[in-house]
Amino acid sequence: MTQTRSITLFYSPQTRATGARVLLEELKVPYDLQVLNMKTGEQRQPAYLAINPLGKVPAVRVDDTLVTEQGAIFLYMADLFPEAGLAPALTDPDRGAYLRWLFIYGSCFEPAVVDYYMKREPGSLNETPYASYASVIDMLEETLKKGPFLLGERFTAADLLWGIALRWTTMFGLVEARPAFQAYMDRIGDRASIQKVSAEDAAMAAEHEAAAALLKAAS
Repeated sequence: MTQTRSITLFYSPQTRATGARVLLEELKVPYDLQVLNMKTGEQRQPAYLAINPLGKVPAVRVDDTLVTEQGAIFLYMADLFPEAGLAPALTDPDRGAYLRWLFIYGSCFEPAVVDYYMKREPGSLNETPYASYASVIDMLEETLKKGPFLLGERFTAADLLWGIALRWTTMFGLVEARPAFQAYMDRIGDRASIQKVSAEDAAMAAEHEAAAALLKAAS
């Protein structure tokens, strides 16, 4: 039986926090949503900077434990609720590949995509955290060609992280929507958790835009 815990997700719609909320939906645990309007700068106010001094979302508080950074949140929450089956156990042979994909996302994929978007010339293969943009994208494609998920037939929390990331990066042209990526995004996007959060995010984002416009008009 799942132990009752006090879970608060510090959140803003259509941001990196979307993945954390989808994960909580997949874990089927109750949680409180503390929403920040990033259009009006609420993430830069002292109250939230006390939660995350970098002013970023998501952040999750579980009882007295505060966790920030996407990879850490996915790792912590999926392990905390093993009955959901979204994380290989410590002694499971799949554990290594699972951790690899959780951490490649933040340590390699995001820096590569940001450098690509900013048109920054990366250092040599030995000087960047990700070798090269092309090598990261090609590695991901080769893995997903074998699919249907990152660990083959096994669906994990890592797929939620990557499925949502690919949806946003391909939408904005930061990553080419290769056939293997599109098929993967379709599989992940069909999940009820993502459809629910995406619909609620759209409505919430519209409210935030309206509030920001009112604030600007009043200033």
